[in-house]
Amino acid sequence: MKTLRLLVATFLLGLAATATAQLPAVQLKTLDGRTVSTDTLSNGGKPIIIDFFATWCKPCNRELNAIHEVYPDWQEETGVRLIAVSTDVAQNVHKVKPLVDQYGWEYEVLLDTNSDFKRALGGQIIPFVVIVDGSGNVVYRHTGYADGAEIELIEKVRELVKQ
Repeated sequence: MKTLRLLVATFLLGLAATATAQLPAVQLKTLDGRTVSTDTLSNGGKPIIIDFFATWCKPCNRELNAIHEVYPDWQEETGVRLIAVSTDVAQNVHKVKPLVDQYGWEYEVLLDTNSDFKRALGGQIIPFVVIVDGSGNVVYRHTGYADGAEIELIEKVRELVKQ
């Protein structure tokens, strides 16, 4: 019985620790080849949505398109910043900019060709979304996409802005 309690307590502490973890330091590239360290991503004290996608992932593209339609309103209301992180492998990275241009996404786009950043944040499959609060703490994670799921994202962001 003590062992079970200890295991449950350890599990719950682990969940609490990951719920407010800081962004890990992973070196990624921008579309124009600059290097960005992910632990320096910030938004002037406002939330950041980090959305992992790939060019071949239809649900990922639907999610980013749905957000694209309302993103200016979200920015005006909450000041949120969205960073789209491509997990396309190096051989396919040349497809990312044409896709971004095709859809007119105005998000900052980073390239995570080895999925190191995604894994460091606990992501295994895409689409994978993380919300970071204004202090740089990871406060929300979500995997998968269904039409309308972006409403849950903005609600989480609104909760952070109210705090």
